[in-house]
Amino acid sequence: MKIVKYISCIAVLSILMISCGGEVLPKPKAFLSLEYPEATYFKIQTDCPYTFEKNQLATVIPKKDCWMNLDYPALNGTLHLSYIEVDGNLNQLLEDVQKLTYEHAVKADAIEPTVYENKEQGVYGMVYEVEGNAASQAQFYVTDSTKHFLTGSLYFNTKPNYDSIYPAVVYLKKDIRMLIESLEWEN
Repeated sequence: MKIVKYISCIAVLSILMISCGGEVLPKPKAFLSLEYPEATYFKIQTDCPYTFEKNQLATVIPKKDCWMNLDYPALNGTLHLSYIEVDGNLNQLLEDVQKLTYEHAVKADAIEPTVYENKEQGVYGMVYEVEGNAASQAQFYVTDSTKHFLTGSLYFNTKPNYDSIYPAVVYLKKDIRMLIESLEWEN
């Protein structure tokens, strides 16, 4: 009987020793490895006093008074565009955009403004990149400073979790850059 217990103990210990295979290492922190298709851009034509190039992934949803949304169903996000005619109200429009942008400072880790200027096309503006769990990840405005003013805000249709939406944010910021660089005002 003692031999059976002894053999049983040896068998259990052997199984335990064989099953323990090496050192346990924690998994490193990392972002999701999401890949999006190469962006293909084409110029959109509208009845509005501006044109620009948009990504083929975006669907244009017209709104009233030359406002529109660029909807990205595959990324679960929307770029909201608002057009306003400048009529001696440029300073007020600039203040409104800055106020709207910095309302996200409560949840944002950082807000990085970048000046944009294209004298040849008469396009001047500012892009605000918002980092952190803010509702909007990017805001911008462009104007010719005399007649036209266009503002945009990027929102995702989900509760903001910057780590999760970061790959989509990077992708859509390239689209915002292309929109601004290709913008042309109609006379």
